[in-house]
Amino acid sequence: MTRTRFAVLSAAALALAAGAAPAASSSGTFNALNGAWTGSGSVRMENGSTQRIRCRGYYTARSGGAALGMAINCSNSSNFKIHMRANLTSSGNQISGSWEEREFNQAGSVNGRASGNGFNLSFSGAISGSMAVTLSGSRQTVNISTGGPGFTGVNMQFSKSG
Repeated sequence: MTRTRFAVLSAAALALAAGAAPAASSSGTFNALNGAWTGSGSVRMENGSTQRIRCRGYYTARSGGAALGMAINCSNSSNFKIHMRANLTSSGNQISGSWEEREFNQAGSVNGRASGNGFNLSFSGAISGSMAVTLSGSRQTVNISTGGPGFTGVNMQFSKSG
């Protein structure tokens, strides 16, 4: 398994994980996110090509909705898979948390600010970069920028699947 494939799918799974956080960040704001989410989009590679990717996420609000636990499963066209877990918390307009990819034993952190109908985040660990998320009802748009390895960005659309 190449490091590039791992990094690409980690970024996409992280996008789904962080994209679940709401723009408003008072206690209870994660409650509406309980359930299953699905997403698809594309990854821009360093060489200019793109790859399609699909993800499924399962979310559980905790602590009266001030915390969110999630499990993320992603795959690309060559059937590569990744299994990520994340925990996010919201305090005021601050969002923070941690993520881990269990199959490849990788971990990192997420920090950022919520505002209006979305938020901006920084993530670090096996991969690092920035992420902008826009929310509209039960849909999310996620744009990730990173230096790689192997790719320069991820653009995805997610919706609540039931």
